[in-house]
Amino acid sequence: MKPHFFLPLATYPEANSEAVASSAASIAAQFNAELHAVVLNPAIPQVSNALSTLLLDTPKMIRDAEASSRRHGKQLLAAVETSAKEAGVEVAIGEVAVPVAALGEAACERARYFDLALLGWEAGNQTSRMLAEAVVFGAGRPAVILPSLSAVGTIDHVAIAWDGSRVAARAVADARPFLEKASRISVITVLNEKKLRDADAAERLAAGLRQRGLTAEAVPTQIGSSSIGVTLQEAAMSLGAQLLVMGGYGHSRVRDFVLGGATEGILSDLRLPVLLSH
Repeated sequence: MKPHFFLPLATYPEANSEAVASSAASIAAQFNAELHAVVLNPAIPQVSNALSTLLLDTPKMIRDAEASSRRHGKQLLAAVETSAKEAGVEVAIGEVAVPVAALGEAACERARYFDLALLGWEAGNQTSRMLAEAVVFGAGRPAVILPSLSAVGTIDHVAIAWDGSRVAARAVADARPFLEKASRISVITVLNEKKLRDADAAERLAAGLRQRGLTAEAVPTQIGSSSIGVTLQEAAMSLGAQLLVMGGYGHSRVRDFVLGGATEGILSDLRLPVLLSH
């Protein structure tokens, strides 16, 4: 069965970088997947206020913002089509108008019909971060977050951030296609960040992967002055991994969603592609 990957693209208030196009096409090509790219254009509500219309011409500002977003969207889709063609990937593209407040939920609802979501991430771009958070915690599908400053090549070495928790186990299960294609797997456990239920957790997972015919090793590490999110990424990159797999930690406090430390560190300072699963 041919996998189908989903690529939501934001254009407002900040647009995704076109760099996500080549990264998404590269991952889709490695799994012979069909790529479905959808631009989420904003439907900005009209403000019926005589004073704002008179002084600011608010309706024109809204029209201009929507037109600018549509232009960015068409540029993004053109970049996706070009990258997909170069990578030999089947691609389907589309646009949808969504109320600004519902951008995240719209991406979640669509992501549920695909095997994997691919999400662009740009430093300082709060729209891309919002979209990533929404899909990771609301879609019920694994998501790979792609940094804009580094091109994604062949994913041959996968690192797993492992603490023996439920969400970490879910992430490993969701990452199975990547693990099966990898020639090397590193199971990273941070020993001094929190008390682990099993001191041998990394080796137990690595042994289980080896029993399934995969090449895996346990890599214990220590946290220093960096955050846990940075520590995990730096450990993965120092080993030569092209992808970090980890569980997405977070819980709701009435209206606010509170992220775990590692997840917050990843979404604040992404340094390599990360598969997050909740």
